Amino acid sequence: MKTPGSIQSFLSIPGQRRFRKKLLAWYDHHRRDLPWRASRDPYRIWLSEIMLQQTRVAAVIEHYHEFLHRFPTVQKLAAAREASVLAAWSGLGYYRRARMLHAAAKIIAREHGGRFPTKAEGWLALPGIGRYTSAAIASIAFDQPVAVVDGNVERVLQRVSGKRLAGEELWEAANHLFDARHPGDFNQAMMELGATVCTPRAPACLTCPVVELCTTRGELEATIKLAPQKKREIHYTLQCRNGKVFLVQRARDASLMAGMWELPELLSTNGASQPMFSLRHSITITDYTVRVWPNGPPESIRGKWIPAGRLGKVALTGLARKILRKAEIL
Repeated sequence: MKTPGSIQSFLSIPGQRRFRKKLLAWYDHHRRDLPWRASRDPYRIWLSEIMLQQTRVAAVIEHYHEFLHRFPTVQKLAAAREASVLAAWSGLGYYRRARMLHAAAKIIAREHGGRFPTKAEGWLALPGIGRYTSAAIASIAFDQPVAVVDGNVERVLQRVSGKRLAGEELWEAANHLFDARHPGDFNQAMMELGATVCTPRAPACLTCPVVELCTTRGELEATIKLAPQKKREIHYTLQCRNGKVFLVQRARDASLMAGMWELPELLSTNGASQPMFSLRHSITITDYTVRVWPNGPPESIRGKWIPAGRLGKVALTGLARKILRKAEIL
């Protein structure tokens, strides 16, 4: 006899129906009030999906409002200079996303007359948009019946099935569960469940709407060890005069954050006894201790004195923005 939590029962037609009904009812009552959920505007949904890639919701909300204030339509975004787009993106990191967003906006505005694709295939053809993002936009904005798989959905599928699904298996499992009658809400409900209940560590199984259909009811046993966090100490100089800050620009062909502005890095503190302040900054698996010094930059460094009032419109690296905020210049 099949147990309620088995993968066979879970993927049966009755199991699918119960899962959909319970999940959607939960989502109706518990979904977060997020700004991009107040609209079916494909531009706003697209922007939110790009911003949310590898970035926490709390960090996205402020940038989302500011970005829309600067570029309220795809036409405005397409007509903007890249430096302005990067400045509005500053602080979110992974700047390639902003460049691809800008490139796709130009295609939509200039080659498609401002009309957005209504199918996932059309979105997939645009720069910077992959299988997940294309399906998410098409289902949420246009009700196209396509399932999504992101990190949150993957975790839910693996725990409910009790299997380490990967690649096409994940998409097949997502399609088995998918509710084609409510594509946008179902996809958002799956992502919401993974983000708020079926979390990576210590999932809140007692509050899960589909716990009775879940095989694992908790964390799957880890099969790989996470890479240990590396620690590094780096030093920067902060120079201000006449209401201006001295910044340097990364090479336009740099592999990371090309063309972005930052504070000059110091290889030596030149005997200074005390930094102005220190802060922490993490990038992937490296945890940085950042020391900020009042030393002047080496004479060999070429940079530019930028008025403090203009810094909000400059394409700053996330770390530069963090330092300038700590110094109460931004």
